[in-house]
Amino acid sequence: MTTTQPQVANVTGGIGESPLRPDGAQKTRGEFAYSSDLWADDMLWGATLRSPHPYARIRKVDLTEALKLPGVYAVLTHEDVPGENLYGLEHPDQPVLAVDVVRYQGEPVAIVAADHPETARRAAARIEVDYEVLTPVTDAEAALRGEAPILHPAHGSNTVRHAPIRAGEENPTAAVVVTGEYTVGMQDQAFLGPESGLAVPAEDGGVDLYIATQWLHADQRQVALALGLDHDKVRLHLAGVGGAFGAREDLSMQVHACLLALRTRRPVKIVYGREESFFGHVHRHPAKMRYEHGATRDGDLVYVRARLVLDGGAYASTTAAVTGNAATLGAGPYRVPNVHIDAYGVYTNNPPCGAMRGFGAVQACFAYESQMDKLAAALGMDPVDLRVRNAVERGSAMPTGQVIDSPAPVAELLERVRAKPMPAVPDGPRDLRELPGGVANTTHGEGVVRGVGYGVGIKNVGFSEGFDDYSTARVRLEVIAGEPVVSVHTAAAEVGQGLVTLKAQIARTELGVQRVQIQPSNTFVGSAGSSSASRQSYVTGGAVRAACAEVRSAVLERAVSRGLPASAMVGGKIVSASNEVLADLADVLGDEPVERTVEWHHRPTQPIDPVTGQGVAHVQYAFAAHRAVVDVDVDLGLVRVVELVCAQDVGRAMNPDAVIGQIQGGSAQGLGLAVMEEIQVVDGVVRNPSFTDYLIPTVLDMPPMTIDVLERADPHAPYGLRGVGEPPTLSSTPAVVAAIRAATGIALTRVPVRPEHIVEADLRT
Repeated sequence: MTTTQPQVANVTGGIGESPLRPDGAQKTRGEFAYSSDLWADDMLWGATLRSPHPYARIRKVDLTEALKLPGVYAVLTHEDVPGENLYGLEHPDQPVLAVDVVRYQGEPVAIVAADHPETARRAAARIEVDYEVLTPVTDAEAALRGEAPILHPAHGSNTVRHAPIRAGEENPTAAVVVTGEYTVGMQDQAFLGPESGLAVPAEDGGVDLYIATQWLHADQRQVALALGLDHDKVRLHLAGVGGAFGAREDLSMQVHACLLALRTRRPVKIVYGREESFFGHVHRHPAKMRYEHGATRDGDLVYVRARLVLDGGAYASTTAAVTGNAATLGAGPYRVPNVHIDAYGVYTNNPPCGAMRGFGAVQACFAYESQMDKLAAALGMDPVDLRVRNAVERGSAMPTGQVIDSPAPVAELLERVRAKPMPAVPDGPRDLRELPGGVANTTHGEGVVRGVGYGVGIKNVGFSEGFDDYSTARVRLEVIAGEPVVSVHTAAAEVGQGLVTLKAQIARTELGVQRVQIQPSNTFVGSAGSSSASRQSYVTGGAVRAACAEVRSAVLERAVSRGLPASAMVGGKIVSASNEVLADLADVLGDEPVERTVEWHHRPTQPIDPVTGQGVAHVQYAFAAHRAVVDVDVDLGLVRVVELVCAQDVGRAMNPDAVIGQIQGGSAQGLGLAVMEEIQVVDGVVRNPSFTDYLIPTVLDMPPMTIDVLERADPHAPYGLRGVGEPPTLSSTPAVVAAIRAATGIALTRVPVRPEHIVEADLRT
């Protein structure tokens, strides 16, 4: 036993630090391999024939001319799907390839494999489909009322889900009442890396799929069912992901590539172009919402009544869960004794909608925050004071009856953003780049008005309503070249959020070892669930931490069995309770690695009551607040966001730099929804499937951001952390719109705000 007290080496890059991303340099240099960069010898290329119609019967499909084209190896339809032809993330209602009807523009009808991508596209164009065009159902309200054909007869109606929330009195009264109707357009996730993947047939009759996705095991389950194969014959490997934001939760080309690979016995790669990507994934649900708020003359909320209709498009995807979120979070982060909410998710022939950052809470937040501004005006109160007066806190009950049992510093977040200094109003000639319209030279400052607005939101973290949410981690500690090395293996998808860095941080912190290897994510280890719902740091972080704890315990037991009074592992050393170094960790490990696999579950939730909406629906709540400052050219309707201020409680900043990046990114998508991002759908037809016509914020559109990060630990979460990625997407949108209202005096009720909304309203007045 060592009798002296040697210096224990510090382990850097642990929890609370901001180590560099292992893939950061490659991505910034353009050297990172994304899924679209995949390549294999003898590879074929796949292409998809999609319906040009939003609703039509298929009378006949003729493959003759496509098969004649030299270089074509396979042309497949639904008749070639060996297993189940229906798939779905929550409900299997979407065909792998259309059978007798197409329900949205862009629905896959046939697939082709050829020796060149252009040959595959030309062959797909040669497929002749005889359609009987039907009148599409595009009005979600009409579909909900039963005034349209039932699009899925087996379902029985066009209502995917009705989620009611009932709390308090049924018909309360209030001294001051405000009502409003609000609309949210269809937003796209707009990730820069289009859908792509490579399927490689295996000698055992199975297939290996290299894919950019958010949930490897959900893909595996659905692909295996479609192929009619056992799960162990369908092996998925995570390829480089160029953004996701929810759109990669659902299948796109996964089954198609595998079908073609198994038919041709050659690797098949499919890469969507930008236009096809718009048709190949789900979008944010457009919504129409009616709200009524009642309050005392002092500003205490008495009741909230709301009706939210979410257009789910042609297939269910995650519409049921999105509807549940919109309902359970629909009153906002406020104490309201009486709540009557009805949220509906509806089938139409519009593009399918599903997961997108914020997941139902975004739509509701725009409405209830608009209402809070309206109520403040009716009361003659400052809008921040009204929010602070009614803000939830620890111990408050949500409309579902769930009590918030962790910090909920909503009032503090609002006060923090309000207290930040305002940006100066320039005096004298202004740089055109700082004005609405920018260098287009539309104005030199005349007709430009400044406005300030606020927003705050509440978002659940993790899967809810009784879903068994868990993650699996395998941690191995061994000696390599005389040095202890940790290997961490999970199936969690790194989609740009930084989980690949965080897993290493946790391993260093828990095991006191500097060298950590993060194994590629695949289905060779248990499920980690989806990289969505701001859940991976919580759930996969919890799993890695738990697996590390078991490894540490086993190593310390080994040391004790050898007569060492071991208490901890620090800096590659075994130390006693008094921090005395007892031995090198490498010596205790020797040639016997220690490996543990842990399936880690967060505390349970429960389904809400189908009549009252009562129940402990969510595992954790997260909060963010924004202040927006805008300049508006009231003559042209152009808006420039001058500044965004955000305050967010993250529980514990596991990686402070990554936290800031997530808040900036979420705020950017909220800004986009506020003033520019919308898929234009007319009679079920997408009019702008390109980045020329679908606008997203660029570096020139994003203003400077001041960010306050609060760390109010959640005692129920690993390290006290709180999911970070989604909350800023909620509150940024209503803050920007509130600022535009303040500048113009126009009651804007729809996002994105278009120039004509400002100009036409100004002309009317």
